[in-house]
Amino acid sequence: MQIVLARPRGFCAGVTRAIEIVERALAIHGAPVYVFHEIVHNGYVVRDLERQGAVFVDEVSAIPRGAVTVFSAHGVAASVEREARGRNLEIIDATCPLVAKVHLQVQRFVRQGRSVVLIGHAGHDEVVGTLGKVPQPIHVVASLADIARLPLPPGAAVAYVTQTTLSVDDTRDLIAALASRYPDLEGPELEDICYATHNRQQAVKQIAGEVDVMLVVGASNSSNSHRLQEVAAHCGCAAHLVDDAGAIDPQWLAGAQRVGVTAGASAPDYLVDGVIRRLRELGASSEIEMGSLVENVTFRLPAAVLRRHPPRTAEPVGQPAFAGLL
Repeated sequence: MQIVLARPRGFCAGVTRAIEIVERALAIHGAPVYVFHEIVHNGYVVRDLERQGAVFVDEVSAIPRGAVTVFSAHGVAASVEREARGRNLEIIDATCPLVAKVHLQVQRFVRQGRSVVLIGHAGHDEVVGTLGKVPQPIHVVASLADIARLPLPPGAAVAYVTQTTLSVDDTRDLIAALASRYPDLEGPELEDICYATHNRQQAVKQIAGEVDVMLVVGASNSSNSHRLQEVAAHCGCAAHLVDDAGAIDPQWLAGAQRVGVTAGASAPDYLVDGVIRRLRELGASSEIEMGSLVENVTFRLPAAVLRRHPPRTAEPVGQPAFAGLL
């Protein structure tokens, strides 16, 4: 059995930036540093940062007044920003620049007087943050049926934006349906879907026809990882999303000559390494890498983590998750 590794795979520039922001904040301010929501959708990353002194919360009210607080890579609603200011929190924003770009697009379309449609999955942290960037309602659609139910008249001036972690192919179909129903439609190009999402999907397409089984390393709440699994399945390849090596079912590999491996944009390399080791235990004898694209994208860090000064302390609420680990 041979392992075929998709290239590119794993961490993207936005994820790398967000994790580095938390680590730098801890180095500058000392523990605890509070993080609003999971910094990225991967439990291993979250636990690694907890061991360093990060405290993850889902409510601003759980953060002590004046504490150093990082907003996750998915972005937050304006109401969260206002609540944070009201508690005098020292905010460091780790929102991915590509997500922030979507926020600016929404605000521009609203200023133009257009009704805005967001192609994405309701409840996802990125979608929740985008919805909260403007006071006007935004219509969330994830299927052709959702578009058919939109309460906007055919002559309405409509604009669309997209969640950055979607399937490019599915998004293309939804945009075409919007354009058919609303002739006065504006929106970004498909390229505005995250470069890393697009690149990883293309890499999966490239190898899906060459392997018998595809393993996608990523968390169950990672949108871009689910899309990679779907892309492989649409190519006719048996595909499975695995959180780590322990999730591999040996029965998936019965009779397989080649096993593809990729990873979502928030999955660390060591999880992929663990999957490779497990596949070798199950009979893999070699591995190759397919894909010629090399990513060299980087995003600038915020000024707040480029300076150094003595650590400051904030009184934690209750017992920190990392107690006893430092």
